[in-house]
Amino acid sequence: MSRSIFGFLSNDIGIDLGTANTLIYVKGAGIVLDEPSVVATTAEDNKIIAIGREAKEMLGRAPATIRTIRPMKDGVIADFRAAEEMLKEFIRRVIHKKFLIKPRILISVPLGITEVEKRAITDAAEGAGAREVFLVKEAIASAVGVGLPIEEPSGNMIIDIGGGTSEIAVIALSGIVSHTSIRIAGDEMDESIIQYMKKKYNLLVGEQTAERVKLEIGSAYPLEKELEMDIKGRDLLSGLPKIVRVSSVEIREALAEPIGAIMQAIRDAFEKTPPELASDILDRGIILTGGGSMLRNLDRAISEQTNLHVHLVDDPLTCVVRGTGKILDNFSKYSHLLLKEKRF
Repeated sequence: MSRSIFGFLSNDIGIDLGTANTLIYVKGAGIVLDEPSVVATTAEDNKIIAIGREAKEMLGRAPATIRTIRPMKDGVIADFRAAEEMLKEFIRRVIHKKFLIKPRILISVPLGITEVEKRAITDAAEGAGAREVFLVKEAIASAVGVGLPIEEPSGNMIIDIGGGTSEIAVIALSGIVSHTSIRIAGDEMDESIIQYMKKKYNLLVGEQTAERVKLEIGSAYPLEKELEMDIKGRDLLSGLPKIVRVSSVEIREALAEPIGAIMQAIRDAFEKTPPELASDILDRGIILTGGGSMLRNLDRAISEQTNLHVHLVDDPLTCVVRGTGKILDNFSKYSHLLLKEKRF
């Protein structure tokens, strides 16, 4: 059966399988799903009871009889069964019964992924019902998603900061010329806030509270008007609930280590970049994408460190999944960008 006939009977799906969120693009429909990458199971028999947003609401609040799992860690699968079931459920939500043939699935993966980790993602997608599985590097998908002229012989630098990984890549002639990938990103920022509150205030806060603090008053560079907010948690000394008022200056101090690691990774990427491409980047600047890039003034902090113009794209959270969509919509043009293709 030809590919054109397959197109009428099945859907092509692009997936940004992120540590924090999973986004799905369906060919012809656009982005149809954006859900937290969280699964809730019963502790006794590991039966899945919630997936996505409903499961995330249970984080830090569930009784001992319920476990909340993040199937993805640092951009790769940490819990295979939970990842497969999560994919299966998300695909079920977006694929209509009228499509008679299993879909082709394109999944973005981090630059530093190993062969074993690639295999795990492919197997999980197959288990979730894929007819064919393709993988594409997140940096490439993100560059396609924002419309960078990646096929030209000039250099483009893209920095994609997600939940589990930060990817810095220099792209030219449809390939990655140099890159650095570190497993420090949004989740590490949340953990740094948790540790800071514990160390400075003897206050124990959960993941969701730390993430909310990061979003509401977190920053990577001084703000014109510094912010404050109340943080609720448990006092480690008394064991009782406690409220502490903190400022954006303190949270910036808490985030100094992960931000510093990302800055070092950017410097490392430049050290690997050929001089001709470095001069292109000097003219074009740096493109900043990914959910983690929405931290206040991160673009200014990077610009200060590199003396380059840094452009934070519109809707940075969806760049990767939009890129998978563009690749699927013009598969013949972009098929050479794929890491690997598996047919069965």
